[in-house]
Amino acid sequence: MNVILNTDAATMSPIALFLQADWVVKFVMIGLLLASIWTWAIIVGFATKLGRTRKKVERFERDFWKAEDIDAFYRIEGENDLPIARVFAAGVSEWRRSTASGAVDRDGTRERLATSMGAAVAGEIDKLSDRLNILATVGSVAPFVGLFGTVWGIMRSFTAIASAQNTSLSVVAPGIAEALFATAIGLFAAIPAVIAYNRFSHGINRIEARLNRFADGFHATLSRQLESETRR
Repeated sequence: MNVILNTDAATMSPIALFLQADWVVKFVMIGLLLASIWTWAIIVGFATKLGRTRKKVERFERDFWKAEDIDAFYRIEGENDLPIARVFAAGVSEWRRSTASGAVDRDGTRERLATSMGAAVAGEIDKLSDRLNILATVGSVAPFVGLFGTVWGIMRSFTAIASAQNTSLSVVAPGIAEALFATAIGLFAAIPAVIAYNRFSHGINRIEARLNRFADGFHATLSRQLESETRR
């Protein structure tokens, strides 16, 4: 038996599907659309911030290793609002506190320097990672929210079949289309969020590795200076 379903294309348009949907499905669609807009705003802002931070960190590190006087460089760049500058400032501050007295504990100073700069790196990475949890949440939750709208729409379609006592596709097609549209919106919100989360996590890991390498190099520089000063 051939079943012919004559459905107007305008009726199956996204706007028509939204307007014809049940209020529960509408609520799900609106929530997913708002989540998608929020996700894209975070993606654009975070991508800009991450790219700008990476370039400035590279410039700061290049200038630091070219500098001949650490104190002079600190006076110029020590108050810079960059993750690597804060790691640098943490190391300089701990160095000055540890060497302020006459007797210097070399092992204790090295340990405090490593701890201070390690804590600074962790704190800066936490700040950079802010809002990534939103992308992770949208990426993991949005498909299930869309699936809830799908289940609700299909339940509504079966209710329409029972009310009309008619198993024709023309009775159930609108409800099923609305339900599947909710799933599509859920995927539309989730897929960019997951991709962006993975890419940004990779970018932050690269910055963290760069900060740790800088902290290790700076620690080695201060350790050598500590050795030369204690021999005097």
